[in-house]
Amino acid sequence: MGREEQKEEREVLDSIFPDEIQDVSASEYRVSIALDVNKSDEDETPDPVILLNIRYPEAYPDEAPRLDITQPPNAPRYDHLDIQNDKARLLEALGPTIEESMGMAMVFALVSALKDAAELLAIQAVKDVESAKAEEEENRKFEGEKVTRESFLAWREGFQREMADEAARRVAEVEAEEKKKREAREERKLTGKQLWQRGLAGNTVEEDEDEGDDALEGVQKLRVDG
Repeated sequence: MGREEQKEEREVLDSIFPDEIQDVSASEYRVSIALDVNKSDEDETPDPVILLNIRYPEAYPDEAPRLDITQPPNAPRYDHLDIQNDKARLLEALGPTIEESMGMAMVFALVSALKDAAELLAIQAVKDVESAKAEEEENRKFEGEKVTRESFLAWREGFQREMADEAARRVAEVEAEEKKKREAREERKLTGKQLWQRGLAGNTVEEDEDEGDDALEGVQKLRVDG
């Protein structure tokens, strides 16, 4: 039963991947998978290609196929996907598909799952590179310029000028406060004439006038009585 299913699956795969499938041996074949990746307009290198190598055990599909992931010989290097380093993660990503497909033909599903996993891995690698560049730029802002004797003297001159300006501002504030206090003390020492001139002696003048009127009335009353 297993051999018959294996033969039928291979015939279907030949019709789906006429140019991508190739025999490696009597018991093994491989499928070439072209990845869709983001590249700059200036990048004319071909899209990266990975190879899924499949070997059927006798009990397949009731037993998982033997899988390996490689690259074509002399394939151009793609910076964001390294099969040598990423193979273990890619094979691990195929685990759920194998478990779900046990007892059924699964190579087509494995090819699709591998393509998706490799492209996601490449996308994440691009994001990691961009994030690292952004972090490097941010750190560079805090590194500052290299200190030289000339730059130190220029900084010291500016710093001293700022300190002198701050001291002058504080002195001006203290002098203004002292002036206010001095004017308040002088106002309390004003003479009657000065108070009158400032409009502060009005009540005093009215009281003097009232006293004068009372005195005149008293004189007149004495004359009548006499």
